[in-house]
Amino acid sequence: MPALSLDHYNIYCKDLKATVRFYERYVGLRDGDRPPFPFPGAWLYAGDKAILHLVSETGRKEHGSGAIDHVAINCSNIRGAIDQIKKDKIPFEVRKVPQRPLQQVFLHDPDGVMIELNFWHEKDVAELDGYDPTKMRVGTKKKGKFAGVES
Repeated sequence: MPALSLDHYNIYCKDLKATVRFYERYVGLRDGDRPPFPFPGAWLYAGDKAILHLVSETGRKEHGSGAIDHVAINCSNIRGAIDQIKKDKIPFEVRKVPQRPLQQVFLHDPDGVMIELNFWHEKDVAELDGYDPTKMRVGTKKKGKFAGVES
């Protein structure tokens, strides 16, 4: 039985409205159709596919493994994404993958889940100035910023 693709991931959230807003605003997902389950939640779509299922706190004691470090999503328009994140003063970090045409933006959703936004084949952003991909960090601290994170 070969795996075909990742279907979706599920996050238990404390504030459903704030979490939906985060994924719409910073990841570009769209709140869409969801079956009428007997508990609050939302399904967020990338195109025609519901890739993120949100479940609001339901009092349930078992909550998955908790071992996942982050979730990565392919995106476009890194400049627009960073501008929006900065405008809203959301902490973030920008990285460039060594020997790949890939820039990444890392940020956390309202429940602390780390989200990696991947931007392939886009012009390098100024936030990478001084970045050393072999060390995965900016070489020097400039104007109160470190790898795009406000300090």
